[in-house]
Amino acid sequence: MSLTPIAAPSPNFNDRKLPVSLIVLHYTGMENGAVALERMCDPAAEVSAHYMVEEDGRVFQLVDEDKRAWHAGVSAWRGETDINSASIGIEIVNGGHDYGLPDFPAIQIEAVIHLVADIMARHGIGPEGVVGHSDIAPGRKQDPGEKFPWHRLAAAGCARVVRE
Repeated sequence: MSLTPIAAPSPNFNDRKLPVSLIVLHYTGMENGAVALERMCDPAAEVSAHYMVEEDGRVFQLVDEDKRAWHAGVSAWRGETDINSASIGIEIVNGGHDYGLPDFPAIQIEAVIHLVADIMARHGIGPEGVVGHSDIAPGRKQDPGEKFPWHRLAAAGCARVVRE
């Protein structure tokens, strides 16, 4: 599986204020990947992520890892409230709760595991540093959702907490 991301630059980023210590996983919650990618590249939307993983396993890079993507919103984790500065955001194409919470294709999850493992190695992040949007914004966000296969990431050493 190739980890070479497809460049899809988003203008929605600014400078980091903190070192990278987290990886935050999201689902896109939109009709499809093309719509999600278009939104994250629209300056008026003021939202982005570092990466987006399509259902077929393709990985798009929207924001360089040394920059602060705008994916976490109002959130906190272990006392830190500027989660965008402290994290790499990965959007996983999935309609989410608004579109019937479809299953995540196996090839997509394999791509997520490879991407997360690569980011963990580059930034010295342990499995405890891989969280869901719902972990950092409980009560406000549900993604990546109850169908996300955390157990597969945990088995690969890419997550600590198994959620079922």
